[in-house]
Amino acid sequence: MLRIVYFGTGEIGLPSLRWLLTAPGVRMVGVVTQPDRPAGRHLAAQPPAVKVLAQKHGLPVFQPENLRKDEEVLSALEALQSDIFVVMAYGQLLPRRVLQMPRLACVNLHASLLPRHRGASPIQSAILAGDAESGLSLMHVTARLDAGDVILTSPLPLSNEETGGSLHDRLADLGPGLLERGLPLLADGSAPRIPQDEAQVTIATKLDRQDGLLDWSQPSDFLERKIRAYDPWPGTNTPVETPRGPQRLKVFPPLTFVSSEPAEPSASPLQRNVAGEWHFRTGTPGVGIVPAKVQPEGKRPMTLAEFVRGYVTVS
Repeated sequence: MLRIVYFGTGEIGLPSLRWLLTAPGVRMVGVVTQPDRPAGRHLAAQPPAVKVLAQKHGLPVFQPENLRKDEEVLSALEALQSDIFVVMAYGQLLPRRVLQMPRLACVNLHASLLPRHRGASPIQSAILAGDAESGLSLMHVTARLDAGDVILTSPLPLSNEETGGSLHDRLADLGPGLLERGLPLLADGSAPRIPQDEAQVTIATKLDRQDGLLDWSQPSDFLERKIRAYDPWPGTNTPVETPRGPQRLKVFPPLTFVSSEPAEPSASPLQRNVAGEWHFRTGTPGVGIVPAKVQPEGKRPMTLAEFVRGYVTVS
């Protein structure tokens, strides 16, 4: 019976944790996740979904603000005498002391085909780069971020309609299968250790909301990928000048490409073409973009045509 501790915070790891809770030959002995954080309109402290699931199953849950410095949690983890630590979207680097605790291995489920897209935003980065495929990697954890030897991978083709949200959910569903294949190999000592090719490494940096600002001077295909990649997080947005004053619009996929031949000269990226279609002019000559929806601050999502009627063409 493998004694396992799960480290994770993001919802992408929930299918894997659910599988571990019922998997034959596995005994879950603890869960480590991030502290409760303020969320919602009233900014009340909300527990991570991982914590909620673990508590339903009666597991001890540890929520250190800084794992490296929390001696109480570190001592408790040592006392669990675990065989394997399984990590997925935890949100903190594991100190060397933690990596040395499990008897067999400390492994991570990373949402890319390593060594491509190491780091905090592999899902968005794969779509933004126009990759033909993504996938999930089961790897040994080392002191360097996402640099450990790979055990197994599970590739996943990407469609031209893929969004950050859809890819997140598809990769999440791969986790249980990869663990089902990988844990027996770790248990009997036959797990592969495939070194990553450092020459092929790309880095997926952490994103925040300001990264979603759209620059309409960029090429149309890049903008289209960015709007898909950043949906739902961190989202994309653009400022628009209107007769009602400046508006900041959230922009949602899917996108339609149209001719950007203007009906009249305009310095604004929001313009109307000769066919009467309102769109955003892009850095690709002759190509404009029409989002499926836009959303002014504090308002409901609406079509671009509805926004123009309400905010741009008002008398």
